[in-house]
Formats: sequence, structure tokens, C-alpha cells
Amino acid sequence: MNKVVQMLLVLTGIGIIAGGLLAMVDTWADPLIAANKKAETEAAIFRVQSEGKSYEALTSAGFEVYKVKNVNAEEVGYALVYEGNGFQGKIRLICGLSADLEKILALEILEQVETPGLGTKVTETPFLDQFNQLETSPTINWVKGVPPSKPNEIQAITGATISSKAVVEIINNGIEQMKKLRDSGGLK
Repeated sequence: MNKVVQMLLVLTGIGIIAGGLLAMVDTWADPLIAANKKAETEAAIFRVQSEGKSYEALTSAGFEVYKVKNVNAEEVGYALVYEGNGFQGKIRLICGLSADLEKILALEILEQVETPGLGTKVTETPFLDQFNQLETSPTINWVKGVPPSKPNEIQAITGATISSKAVVEIINNGIEQMKKLRDSGGLK
């Protein structure tokens, strides 16, 4: 019985020390993770808005969106950061939109945890390039097994249809929010 009490005390002590160390590491790492995430988002803004030279966050939007301006301080469009559910978890993306919200200029996936080799294909060039100059009205649609025939369609990835559909749904939801914001005068 004495051995059991001794083992419980040792294991309890190890658990307390390990938990304390994990809390300290988390406290130390959180600001670094947030800074890296911010830096990656900032770099992505200029990748999805190639004419952009500066940006300003639209904090009143209620979601993450940036007004992007060119070298002459003229508005060239928006960079919309939006997220939603994929097949295995959250997909966070950034979408470059024209100033009138009628075209996607470029798309980039910032974070995802999709199935390696299948769902992760949403981060690859062939899939992402389909969104360049894609029309957003009425909404973006996807097709499977056939090439897109309309200016607002993309082809879903074979074997990763759920991930492809998720990206389209996330973009459509984000653009819908942007259009509501525009209609209420919040994009000025």
C-alpha cells in the first residue's frame, strides 16, 4: 500500500509540473503564432491583389476584409479572409475581389487540414487557377467530371469533391457578406 501512495504522489507531481510547463510554453508561443499568422495574411493580401501596394482593414465589417489600394492610392479591390468547414476541419482562405465584387482576381488557401493527397489538392495551382477572373454573380458553382461551361463555374477535384465544394461554399458565403456590407454602405 505504501508503494501505491508513493507512485500516486510521484505521478501527481509529474502531472502538475508537466501541466505548468505546457501552460508556460503556450503563453510564450501564442503571441508568436499570432504574429506569424498576421504576417502570412499580409503577404497573401498582395498575392491575391497583384496591383495592390497598400491596404486598410475594414474593422466595422465583423469579419476579416481589407480594402486594397494601388501605388496612386486608388482602390483596386478587396482581400477577403474567410473560413468555413471542409471535409476534416476548417479551411481558411483569402480571396482577391474586384472593387465591384463581380470578379475573383485570385484565391489562396491560408490554412487547411484536409486529407493529404486528395483534399489538399485545393491548395494546388490547377485548382486555384480556376478562380482567377471567375465571375461571382449570381453565385459560384462547381461541376464534376466535365469542364466548366459558364463564367461562374469551377471543376471539382476528383476524389476531393467535398473539399472542392467546401471552398466554393466558403467563397460564396464570404462574397454574400461582402455584398450585404456594400449594400448597407459599409465598404466606404
